Amino acid sequence: MDFGRLVTAMVTPFDEGGRIDWERTKALVDFLIDVQQTDALVVSGTTGESPTLTDEEKLQLFEFVVRHAAGRCKVLAGTGSNDTVHSVHLTKEAEKTGVDGLLLVTPYYNRPSQEGLYRHFKTIAEQTRLPVMLYNVPKRTGVSISAETTLRLAELPNVTAIKESSGDLAQIAKIIEGAPQGFLVYSGDDEFTLPIMAVGGHGVVSVASHVVGSQMKAMIDAFLAGNVDESARLHRKLLPIFKGLFLFPSPAPVKYALQLHGQHVGGVRLPLADLNEEEKKVIRSLFE
Repeated sequence: MDFGRLVTAMVTPFDEGGRIDWERTKALVDFLIDVQQTDALVVSGTTGESPTLTDEEKLQLFEFVVRHAAGRCKVLAGTGSNDTVHSVHLTKEAEKTGVDGLLLVTPYYNRPSQEGLYRHFKTIAEQTRLPVMLYNVPKRTGVSISAETTLRLAELPNVTAIKESSGDLAQIAKIIEGAPQGFLVYSGDDEFTLPIMAVGGHGVVSVASHVVGSQMKAMIDAFLAGNVDESARLHRKLLPIFKGLFLFPSPAPVKYALQLHGQHVGGVRLPLADLNEEEKKVIRSLFE
């Protein structure tokens, strides 16, 4: 399935007590669709602080966002973990909430072999009818899905995409070259959106699109229209923001950046910490 070109890995809004704030969630979904022009939302990914959300909270979020988005954009549920049985269970429950697809992160910490990775993703994919986007993010998980394993998984009928955050353009080009018709490669890093599209990638699963989504959409559209100079100009202009939002542990910087753009989504849950005054000054400078 094509989830569009610009997918936002959505933050989870919290209230002052650290509980999910449903009114703020509603406002954020509207802001991302109407103002930032996102084509799809990932709910309860890493940027949504999935490690500190309970299964019950995740399922409530999936259902709530599907209902409020009301067909205006696609919704992907982050149901991956480092426990295959648990991921299968959460995936089956998520399917009942009406989401359009799944984002499955590479198992973290236990560092499986390539065969283990293949069996993990295959086991989950076979238990759902939903389209699956794999998520390769070795700097967070300690293990990388090789191009060969990705291409094996791409043969499964409902494994339709990968979010690639390896930063390895040679690997990414190899996947694009060898993938079956219809298998889409998304950049998992804002700064690699244009380079990955230049070698045949489809789009981006973005953090920066919370606050510069419409500019990113313009960059993508310019590239697709063959106006490479304009898309490159926009890429260079946005690069300080792409990099700046990851100067401190995510999603604290983007949550503060949203506040600067009138979207109050609260703080982060421990073990993450909110930005201090010095760090806030750095993030403010990105938008001045």
